[in-house]
Amino acid sequence: METATWVRDGLRAIAGGVFAAGLAVTNLPLLVMSVVALALTPVPFLGLALLPWATNLVRMRANLERRLAARAGIAIARPYEPPPPRALPGGWKRFRWIATDPATWRDLAWLLPGAIVGLALGLLAVAIPLYGMEGISLLPLWLYLSIDSYGYGVFWPIANFSEAMLSMPQGVLFLALGLGAAPWLLEVNAQFAKLFLAPTKAAELRLRVAQLTVTRADTVDAQAAELRRIERDLHDGAQARLVSLGMTIGLAEEMIERDPARARKLLTEAREASGTALLELRNLVRGIHPPVLAERGLDGAVRALALSLPLRVTVEMDLPGRPETPVESAAYFATAEALANVVRHSRARHVQIYVQHVDDLLLLTVSDDGVGGADAARGTGLRGIARRLAAFDGTMSVSSPPGGPTVVSMELPCVLSSPKTSPSSGTG
Repeated sequence: METATWVRDGLRAIAGGVFAAGLAVTNLPLLVMSVVALALTPVPFLGLALLPWATNLVRMRANLERRLAARAGIAIARPYEPPPPRALPGGWKRFRWIATDPATWRDLAWLLPGAIVGLALGLLAVAIPLYGMEGISLLPLWLYLSIDSYGYGVFWPIANFSEAMLSMPQGVLFLALGLGAAPWLLEVNAQFAKLFLAPTKAAELRLRVAQLTVTRADTVDAQAAELRRIERDLHDGAQARLVSLGMTIGLAEEMIERDPARARKLLTEAREASGTALLELRNLVRGIHPPVLAERGLDGAVRALALSLPLRVTVEMDLPGRPETPVESAAYFATAEALANVVRHSRARHVQIYVQHVDDLLLLTVSDDGVGGADAARGTGLRGIARRLAAFDGTMSVSSPPGGPTVVSMELPCVLSSPKTSPSSGTG
């Protein structure tokens, strides 16, 4: 690790130690408030409202600890069960939801030990480098204050100038030790918090079931919408043209003896209409599963998609094989929707597409040099991508500060088959 990076990480960890120690102090009033709320639970109306209110504050504090742990490199998932429908504040449903959630009691059990450990480790992360700074600055202070005797370091009294000179290398040593130990101390604090705040196996199973329920509902809704779109396209497009084609041919049959010229003209129109209907059917089939995807795989399909865009697109592929067909189709359409958003909203001049497979994950990144400001919470296109990926346990994240660049990152769990000899890259 470079010295600059090591120092920067150490300074960030020291600041995190100050923050952790300050947060740890808030655990004690939250604990007292929660105990009072539990004691007042039998009181009509007041107990139903007070415990959920206190628990909400405790959960906010626990979520802050989870965010602090994430910065230390320790991911702690939120274990809370989703609220029941129509759970009014102060009502029995909301109270029962809070009281029967095991995560509520694990949060409460963490408050006191979390306060002790967080305060101790946070202060230690700050105290060691501060002690080092004291040693570095001790010599001029000792000369300025004219102190007869002073102790620093490990059993190191300072009574003269030569002894004061030796405080500086000790201070540098303590400062280096503090910068190196601070990230480790925060990681230890995060690991301790994870013992209480992470979901249990049973909670993970419940959360997984809830996630799959939501994902299944979204998938069913998306499939129903897709079927309605196909039905509408068939009814308004190819079906209408085929009906018109049949009428034109029937009219030509009636006129073929009375007016052969007119009949030939109608047959010409019928031939043109059949070509148009065939083109619409091909486009419809391409929207369901593009032939280029089946023939050339994700690599060729994405490159063909890039060639159709009215801007410069760079495509880089690192796929040693092909994903399963459903995953490949989801990845293709997610990439297509991301590119459509770029064309519609970003005002970009250059787009980069990077696809790779790492640790049984298909990673797709679409970045552009546009104006930025993309928000998955507001854009239906990005929400559609997230729903499509969620059906395969995939995830999507968006980084799009005002002014750009915009980076859409997608992950899909999958395994590959039919390994290739080497990755490919190019520009579309």
